[in-house]
Amino acid sequence: MNLAMWLYARARISPEAPALLTGTRLDANYRQFALQAAAAGRRLQQEYGIETGDRIALYMANRVEYLILMYASWWAGAVVVPVNYKLHIKEASWIAQNAEAKLVFTDDGGVFSAEDLPQSCSELGVDAGWSNRPNIEGELTEPVTLPPHQLAWLFYTSGTTGRPKGVMLTHENLMAMSLCYPVDVDEVSPDDASCYAAPMSHGAGLYNLIFVRVGARHVVPESRGFDGEELLELAEKLNNLTLFAAPTMIKRMVAHARETGASGQGLKSIVFGGGPMYAADLVEALDVLGPRFIQIYGQGESPMTITATPKVVINDRQHPDWMKRLASVGFAQSCVELRVVDEAMHDVPAGTAGEILVRGPAVTKGYWRNPVATAETIVDGWLRTGDIGYLGDDGFLTLTDRSKDVIISGGTNIYPREVEEVLARHPKVFEVSVVGAPQEEWGEEVVAVVVTRDGESVSATELDEWCKSEIASFKKPKRYVFRSEMPKNSYGKILKTSLREEVKALAEGG
Repeated sequence: MNLAMWLYARARISPEAPALLTGTRLDANYRQFALQAAAAGRRLQQEYGIETGDRIALYMANRVEYLILMYASWWAGAVVVPVNYKLHIKEASWIAQNAEAKLVFTDDGGVFSAEDLPQSCSELGVDAGWSNRPNIEGELTEPVTLPPHQLAWLFYTSGTTGRPKGVMLTHENLMAMSLCYPVDVDEVSPDDASCYAAPMSHGAGLYNLIFVRVGARHVVPESRGFDGEELLELAEKLNNLTLFAAPTMIKRMVAHARETGASGQGLKSIVFGGGPMYAADLVEALDVLGPRFIQIYGQGESPMTITATPKVVINDRQHPDWMKRLASVGFAQSCVELRVVDEAMHDVPAGTAGEILVRGPAVTKGYWRNPVATAETIVDGWLRTGDIGYLGDDGFLTLTDRSKDVIISGGTNIYPREVEEVLARHPKVFEVSVVGAPQEEWGEEVVAVVVTRDGESVSATELDEWCKSEIASFKKPKRYVFRSEMPKNSYGKILKTSLREEVKALAEGG
């Protein structure tokens, strides 16, 4: 059970169907796509000694070669380690080290120094010998045969301990996720064009699988990322454009459409998740761009598969609970079971908030070489999401809080502990606490509350430069609040709830 078999099969069924596009330019049909992946897989085996189970990291912004290398890795039986290209090089290096990657692909092959990577790990540049070759010919060979439990995707998600954890997703996990899509999320057709505006290292990239299975088009914008104007223009030119987007991306598209009068012509579906989409914002999006929206809720440990709110629900304005359903995250997808429990892991009644638990074939088997974290998170086969919510009588799930203090800014998870660890190392910082504050465009922004050491003074600029040398730019605090002491409870624990209220009041001018 190798995911690359889906590409192999599609290449034989409809070899001339358009497959890979950059903007509106066709880079490869399905036969060429498969031939390139198979040839690259052979190179990985023959030139670099890649064997089944070896890890191959991808550290670059979106491009069609991302898909080629993903399938090439699976063709050879290797494991893809997608690294968020926005991460600081030190963070990316740590992931490569922890995964014991044998290869790391970057754009030009010159990102890392030798000491940044594991011993015997090589960095290869896509633009230096691994570039797209649309006219490749030859015999199409089958991918290696793999058991269903073989690791396919090692996704590093940040944690409250300050270091990322490698979520192990198997070929079976990702097949279950993919088959949920046409059942629970949206119908899929060979006429569709799946557009990768959100990072391919995350859920947007995983959604490629079902579109490969049906032989749809895969489109990477010329910008290699998100640009609302570019996406609306692509939709008009390509038709049936589908994309995964964070709520902040949708807000930008809606704003651009309002300014220009664009109607969203050519857009088939926008699947959104990765952060809170407020009901009022969704109603505005429907009014401006039409009935094209679908919501999903998932985690790296159960990717894209916990719940969904399909178009038929989002567009049903006549339903008496329409606004309530828009404020929810939908109902359980077909490949999972869903529970809401109390601290003793007992089910709670409908309407009562508790921790959300999930199990099913899409749920991770655990964390890479981290049995302690696995045992804490996977209990009797159930994934403890750490998210808080409640189920309605109709089965719709509403999120009320996120445990572990995660901040979601622009659809990206930022974990305070990571930022706190960096700031705590500054010689002038005595105590620090990082919280999220509401921010109109991004949903939330990172705010650091700092107590300096006695007699010391430090500026926000100095702390900003310190963070810039250690962590990705999107994780850096957008604001700093300086205090003489932290609010604490009787046990000496910093009261983050009080700090959140304080930074919110400061932002509002209170």
